Amino acid sequence: MAGYTPMMEQYLSVKATATDALLFFRLGDFYEMFFEDAITASRELEITLTGRGAGQEERIPMCGVPHHAAEGYIARLIDKGYKVAVCEQVEDPASAKGVVKREIVRIVTPGTVMDSKMLGDSSNNFIVGAASQDGRFGIAACDLTTGELYVTSFADSRETVKNMINVYRPSEAVGDEASIAAIHNDVNPIASKSMLTTVREETDFSKLSEQFPEESWNAHEPVRRMAVARLIAYLDETQKRSLVHLRSVKAYDSESYMSLDAFTRRNLELTETVRDRSRKGSLLSLLDRTRTAMGARLLKRWIDQPLLNREEAERRLDAVEALNRDLIKRKELRDELGEVYDLERLAGRIAYGTANARDLNALKNSLKRIPSIQRLCSTLEASPLRTLADGMDACEDIAEAIEQAVAEEPPVSLKDGGIIRPGYDAKLDELREASQNGKQWIAELERQEREATGIKSLKIGFNKVFGYYLEITRSNLINLPEGRYERKQTLANAERYVTPELKEKEALILEAEDRMFDLEYERFVALRDSIAAQMGRLQRLAESVAALDVLQSFAEASAERRYTRPSWTDGDGYDLTIEEGRHPVVESVNENGVFIANETSLTASEGSILLITGPNMAGKSTYMRQVAMICLMAQIGCFVPARKAVLPFVDRIFTRIGAADDLVGGQSTFMVEMKDIQVMTEQATSRSLIIIDELGRGTSTDEGMAIAQSVIEYVHNHIGCKALVSTHFHELAHLESSLEGLRNGCMAVKESAEGVTFLRKLVPGAADSSYGIYCAQLAGLPETIVSRAYTLLNENGSPLQAAAVSAHAAVKETAAAYASSTDVLEDKVPSVLRKGVEQLSMFAESAPTPKPTSKSTANDKLLDKLRKLDVMRMTPMQALEWLNDARNQLTESGE
Repeated sequence: MAGYTPMMEQYLSVKATATDALLFFRLGDFYEMFFEDAITASRELEITLTGRGAGQEERIPMCGVPHHAAEGYIARLIDKGYKVAVCEQVEDPASAKGVVKREIVRIVTPGTVMDSKMLGDSSNNFIVGAASQDGRFGIAACDLTTGELYVTSFADSRETVKNMINVYRPSEAVGDEASIAAIHNDVNPIASKSMLTTVREETDFSKLSEQFPEESWNAHEPVRRMAVARLIAYLDETQKRSLVHLRSVKAYDSESYMSLDAFTRRNLELTETVRDRSRKGSLLSLLDRTRTAMGARLLKRWIDQPLLNREEAERRLDAVEALNRDLIKRKELRDELGEVYDLERLAGRIAYGTANARDLNALKNSLKRIPSIQRLCSTLEASPLRTLADGMDACEDIAEAIEQAVAEEPPVSLKDGGIIRPGYDAKLDELREASQNGKQWIAELERQEREATGIKSLKIGFNKVFGYYLEITRSNLINLPEGRYERKQTLANAERYVTPELKEKEALILEAEDRMFDLEYERFVALRDSIAAQMGRLQRLAESVAALDVLQSFAEASAERRYTRPSWTDGDGYDLTIEEGRHPVVESVNENGVFIANETSLTASEGSILLITGPNMAGKSTYMRQVAMICLMAQIGCFVPARKAVLPFVDRIFTRIGAADDLVGGQSTFMVEMKDIQVMTEQATSRSLIIIDELGRGTSTDEGMAIAQSVIEYVHNHIGCKALVSTHFHELAHLESSLEGLRNGCMAVKESAEGVTFLRKLVPGAADSSYGIYCAQLAGLPETIVSRAYTLLNENGSPLQAAAVSAHAAVKETAAAYASSTDVLEDKVPSVLRKGVEQLSMFAESAPTPKPTSKSTANDKLLDKLRKLDVMRMTPMQALEWLNDARNQLTESGE
């Protein structure tokens, strides 16, 4: 560092301690960056790159951002995957000898962001610590904003590491070279956002007992201790402060939850959609009726980790049933929960030392709602709810302490005063009185000086540079008495003066105000620290409130969507039976349509594999997905979209639905499909559920059919699990005669002179046509192509023609059989080609609407008013009046 200025030498010494971060170096009112950091920051932040002399012949690159706007710039850098080290002045420049002392006060990384503006309220921001040892893999996951810390371990396998990482979707990972390599190699970029990783070969166990004084680390598996130790050491280095809100470790066995691979999560659209990866349109969006941010985050974790514990699932269902039955109390509970702020992140900010007075008031107001929530839960007929309510600590002493100390409407800043209530501290009240009396004295002095000089425009002002002053316009200067006023400042149209009395009073007022602001801050920090010491109580309360919020969310969604409580097969049963099952998300997208429900029976005696054939766009994929969704919803403790569902506990769900080339990995569509099949055959057990859509596509017909048959036989003969398989290889229908546990099913089709109608109903038997040409016509292919396809299909002697004859016979037979079993469907099902091409629909549509009459118009208006009624806000008298008006309208319309 020879030849550099003292300030630049200081910069370089600080930078040497944070080589992997961009250093924000505080100089006055700016954070400055130099050398490569400046070049990187100017490019990423789109700010001007300048230069600065630093004792060398050449100017060094430099750029900077204002300190008051730094958080926004830091957020942009973090979002791009950088670390930012913030270096502050740690001594008063006025008393410093030489260069002001500076130190890094925090390092902000993607996994250690504490600013709530940079994070979504409904999602966690996890950082994970990883370790591998003796064939075991350990993962510790922490959300620094909420104080949650989970740790688990499992057999070190590629798929298990991938699945576990996809549960937390961390923004940052810390571990040794081997564990980081495993995470990098195994994380699916479709299912997990890119993360920042840091390699730490050494493991420092010294901080574990200090950070978790009540934890018995000898009871933890070594690989778990190693993962937590690496994570805590990293957090200690980057945050450079006490992490008092990290005081408990929630250890669990990964075998306690259903493991879901990345493609199953994606294909079932559990938390985001396949098309644009948005939350809207996912199961999470459908079930989210939560009223708190912490409830929304817990809901996502419950969906990501379905239970394998039947007793816990039953407890959740008991609570949901009680809430589902009592509409009034459920609404009251939702109203109370809606007034509860994010207790987890409020507690995190308090422990972190960044909470302001408004945060404490938000905590106080939230705590005041807890007794009402407890009362409502205790009156509901469900022991899980009563147990939850009894376990809640309302923390009334904390709420009372905040009530006594903090002003009702405090400012955002903690340094400007006005945050402590009058009467809380005697010394503070004295200083306030002194400040207030001094200002009254100033106002009286202004009146006296106006009378003494006869200058009505004379005024006393104040600024931080000159303090208090008397301001007199130039036209009135001749009226000033000589020798009494001391000139302080000259303006364009006025002069400013001070007097000995004013200077003396100014010193008293400013001293009182400075001491008052400092004392207010001291009292506030003392209160905040005392609350931080009760962090465990607040965190346990937040967990209980979040769980209650998710349960009422399930009840609300179930009541709105007419879901029913599932039941379980006896003991360790195998059989799965669903009556009138529906796909929850697809059903929800059309409020006016009626979803075509279907039955499902996968049993050991009647058949555990269903081979589904039928036309394109007839609903095969939707049907298979809905079975998986119903099983998953039951195992997270929610009611299900079916008239009745008797289910076994499924240990794994595997889906092979849709495929695309993996261009980055150099794998074709067929190779991606085969790799997914390989995972299924390796990990599925007899208690698993396998869903495969369009098995065997992507290669030649003969090879694809051979692969499809061999996979089905393997699942049937070796795994023995429940499976739904769809295929366009209609020839595979013969497997029903050779495989005892396989049954054929097809999506019913009705063919008539007017066109083809997809009935959206699963019926026994096999189909021999996929109606691909109809789908091509529906997609809008040129008429020339469609006509040529029909010509090729109908050529005499053509293999295509033979297939068509067989297909038509099978379709007519299936449709006739189904039509004889029901007489209600024909008026409700959509026709895709009835005098032209119409958009396919998953919903039943009503018959053509007749020309409206005055009677039907009146009824429509009445129905529209009924839909818009807010029943929960109506009094009994208002409801009776509305019914009476409705009856009169029906009478007038002739009904």
